Amino acid sequence: MSGTESLTVVLAGGSGSLGTHLATDLAARGHHPVNLTRRIDPSSPFEQVVWDGKTQGDWAEALAADRPTAVVNLAGKLVDCRPTDANIAALRSSRVDATRALVVASQARSSPISYWLQSSTTAIWSDAGDRWCTESTPVPVGLPQMTGVAQPWEDAVDGANADHLTVLRTSIVLDPDAPAMRRLAGLTRFGLGGRVGNGRQWFSWIHIDDWLAIARAAMRVDDAVSLPDGVVVAASPNPVRNAELMAMLRAEIGRPPAPPTPSWLLKLGAVVLRTDPALGLTGRRARSDVLADAGFRFRFPRLEDALSELL
Repeated sequence: MSGTESLTVVLAGGSGSLGTHLATDLAARGHHPVNLTRRIDPSSPFEQVVWDGKTQGDWAEALAADRPTAVVNLAGKLVDCRPTDANIAALRSSRVDATRALVVASQARSSPISYWLQSSTTAIWSDAGDRWCTESTPVPVGLPQMTGVAQPWEDAVDGANADHLTVLRTSIVLDPDAPAMRRLAGLTRFGLGGRVGNGRQWFSWIHIDDWLAIARAAMRVDDAVSLPDGVVVAASPNPVRNAELMAMLRAEIGRPPAPPTPSWLLKLGAVVLRTDPALGLTGRRARSDVLADAGFRFRFPRLEDALSELL
């Protein structure tokens, strides 16, 4: 696709931080975002269509028109919750149901969707230790969270009526509006910026500007580079360990050294905050061979530069 041809981009889960950034970015380049949402936001400048994320309805008309169309599927419940059986089931169903609904709607089109960007997560590898996780790294079997959520999420896109389909396994997106970034910066400002646990768990990350560039490349709306179909890891080539992350945050925010947070204390605090301690105690050492082979150039390949720009 040429960089001048306009796309209608249907975003499922587009009211979150990533979706809002992407819709703004694409609209500024002459494309037309359409946000599938459960509730209309009167303050949004973009076209909005109500859906329930499960069943077919009038919303499917957003995919039905015979025009160049892309689907960006970001729909899913936030992972920042207690890892109970009920919550894991809700994490899974919110992703799988929405994906299947989009697939069924796409099959009613007379022509394929031009580009489909299917969201996923590097957490599909669970706690991967020191090994590198790339597009060719096998996915573990039998782990409830997040492999047991992400694998069915990816599998649910099978049968999508699309010319090109990219499964984007995204690491932690560094963006001032994102929940993970707000929590990390807030804890550091309050003097809780020490390493978590033993501090050796890997932190894979990506700056929001680089994530947007990857999304554009997947939809062929950026003349700089285009990506092949299939799995793409959206992660900086330079992950860091948790101890390095916290030291960089303290330096950027201007806080003194802080005592470590032992694992037992994090687990206790997670109960109070109703979150999952695995979010802080586990990690992945992820990078993308596909992006490197395609000649993609990160604007922010190093964490210190990303934090400096964001904070």
